[in-house]
Amino acid sequence: MGLVKEFKAFALKGNVLDLAVGVIIGAAFGKIVSALVDNILMPVIGILMQGQNFADLSVKVGDAQLKYGLFIQNIIDFIIIAFVLFLIIKGANNMKKKEEAAAAPPPGPTPTEKLLMEIRDSLKK
Repeated sequence: MGLVKEFKAFALKGNVLDLAVGVIIGAAFGKIVSALVDNILMPVIGILMQGQNFADLSVKVGDAQLKYGLFIQNIIDFIIIAFVLFLIIKGANNMKKKEEAAAAPPPGPTPTEKLLMEIRDSLKK
């Protein structure tokens, strides 16, 4: 029974749930980017390549067919996803810095400032 309790405690931690949501959203986002690349970007590139279907680009080596067009398509998918993730992380880090700056108490006076305040107060007396 201890194993079940340990697993339940692990599975219900906030980080694990956040990770699960992130993976699901990431998979859905990957499908969206793949659809964008396959159905919008690559046909435009194909038009620029004089009507060549980019996914059909391949080289025959013996009995094998190396489909380098599909490989390039997947590289474009990866670059788009990596760039969007970079922008999301950069935005999150900027928001976190602003929150930390707003939440941080103002720094206290330095020892020199304290000494000057003491001198000022004694001159006032």
